[in-house]
Amino acid sequence: MTDPTLRMPNTVLRVVLDLGVLPLDIPPLPPRFRHPEFDADWDDEEQVAGIFLGFDDGEFHLDILEEGVEYHFHNADGSSSDDSPWPAADTQALVDWATGFVLHVAPRLPDLLEDSDEAAEWHHVGLPVYSRDYGPVPLEIIDVELEGEQLMLPWLGSGHIADDHLDGPDHPIALLWNPEHEDPDIPIARVWLNPKTGEPTARAEAGVDWSAVGLTKAEVLSWAESLYLNNHVIGDPAQMIMRAALERMAGLDR
Repeated sequence: MTDPTLRMPNTVLRVVLDLGVLPLDIPPLPPRFRHPEFDADWDDEEQVAGIFLGFDDGEFHLDILEEGVEYHFHNADGSSSDDSPWPAADTQALVDWATGFVLHVAPRLPDLLEDSDEAAEWHHVGLPVYSRDYGPVPLEIIDVELEGEQLMLPWLGSGHIADDHLDGPDHPIALLWNPEHEDPDIPIARVWLNPKTGEPTARAEAGVDWSAVGLTKAEVLSWAESLYLNNHVIGDPAQMIMRAALERMAGLDR
């Protein structure tokens, strides 16, 4: 198991961002949708903004194109659907709210993603506040709590190491190894999120030559659990900053 005494403490990063004029003049959001999990991306080549709202019982995805806004749904199991998983009245209210929201977010998204990445870099070097010169525009101050990472050594075994997502419950990954080339392809361990503890759990694959790997089985499993915690459990700082900005623009962080 990972050693909790080697976990860095959480920190708060204060970010100062240009989010446009707030609050937004958009229709109200039904109470059942008051706590979405936000995500966003920007396709620079296609010039398409994507906004994602996740809920316990489904997801709502919107693409903002030159021609307008397109959207589709995902069911609770992640499968895509043209049909909403929610009642018609709630769905229409969500569409009306989200359309106004994404039209405000979309033109700001490229700069906002860049600011989030830069703010995360400031955080990594230990700076407690991020801001840049936006000019004379209204600015928002957001305090973002960022989770502390598990302290871990770089890979000290032989060869090369990588991880790969697997299908199955509890979000498993495979730890892959190769003694020679930089494209690891030999599974040596499997790691997943223990639903009872909320912590990573690792299991060694059968038939591994640990002498060739260069570390003991226990060392590899501990290292794999730390890798999983840092890369697949703890929120990425840039993504956490972006989500906090989206929540502020949506008026859902107060």
